[in-house]
Amino acid sequence: MLFFLISCFSVILLSKSLAKPPMKSDWRLLSPWFWRELSSFLVSWFQKGGLVIRPLKQKMSFGSKPANTEKEKISLLDLPDLTLECILEKLSPAGLCNMAGVCSSLRDRCTSDHLWEKHMKQKWGRVIGDVAKREWQWHLVSRQRSSLMNNKKQTGFFWSLYSCWPFSWSERKTESNTEPRSSLPVDSIMAWYVSLESGKFWFPAQVYNRENGHVGFMLSCYDAQLSYDSRTDTFRARYSPHGRRMVEENISWERLRAPAVDTPSHVLHNSDCLHDLKPGDHIEIQWRRNKEFPYGWWYGVVGHLESCGRNEHHCLCLYKAVKNLTKMSLPTDTVVLEFNQYPTGSRWRQTMINRKDHREVGNEADGFYGGIRKIYKEEEISMWKSLWPRHALE
Repeated sequence: MLFFLISCFSVILLSKSLAKPPMKSDWRLLSPWFWRELSSFLVSWFQKGGLVIRPLKQKMSFGSKPANTEKEKISLLDLPDLTLECILEKLSPAGLCNMAGVCSSLRDRCTSDHLWEKHMKQKWGRVIGDVAKREWQWHLVSRQRSSLMNNKKQTGFFWSLYSCWPFSWSERKTESNTEPRSSLPVDSIMAWYVSLESGKFWFPAQVYNRENGHVGFMLSCYDAQLSYDSRTDTFRARYSPHGRRMVEENISWERLRAPAVDTPSHVLHNSDCLHDLKPGDHIEIQWRRNKEFPYGWWYGVVGHLESCGRNEHHCLCLYKAVKNLTKMSLPTDTVVLEFNQYPTGSRWRQTMINRKDHREVGNEADGFYGGIRKIYKEEEISMWKSLWPRHALE
């Protein structure tokens, strides 16, 4: 069937070439359409079992009868490179892994980074950030360093003696009975994807409402090391050693995000938005129970001063903030932060910071407030609102 289509297409091109000279514009329009339709046809045919994955053409033995070319099925490697590439791009990660085990030629193609980059972004792009990428690079360096150390240990007089006959013969005999090692490039995107899927690589990310939405962590986001469980499509989290619980199971995808900033959880974030804050802005602020605990990011909004009438058109808070930017005289540089998930009168409902000289403030009773980041994206604001508790917290 495939040879019939290709033959018909060749006859059409030949007839057109005899009728009039070929134009470059015709080739540009026809060639992409042809390869796209051909690749779609081959993928559907391959899924139905009509295409044979044969790495090498079978050689005819001496005296054997010639094979019937009409009934012979085409090999996948006999296809043009562009068509084969289109087929591989349509395969799932599991399909690429299976195809990579056919032969060395397909393994080189199926493990290329440009095929796996799309799958990595689709599944892991929302939870994998720059911190996780650096962690993976450090993981690779550690493995290479460990491998070099093992090679150095296998040196010296005793190792040379062990490498001689008959010890080396017995070792080769033992190795021949073991399974062959995988030739998957350790620094490829495919290796990273497989490590994430298997749960062997613990990557850094942040968890909303840790401890399964415990009342003490509502509308917060904490750093954690995460491992994926493909059987349940959930995650396991390991938090900082300080706290009531260090491990949490069955965390869904919706409760995860990549770190919004690169600031470590024990470091005060450098706030660069203080002069831009005005009532109604959405913010995240660092908070921790005491100075031995790591920071978590807590959601809040910028509120009004008590002296302000809360009028949007005549807001004294906004007026003072603008005057502050123009270096005019000001009665105060105070910014009010509100956490409306707590009821009025709660000690967690409101706090104040200094716009000019902001640093970590607080005490052992109420905790310590750290750096602030202003939320600009509607997607982040919607995410926080979706986590809003059904009842007011105490």
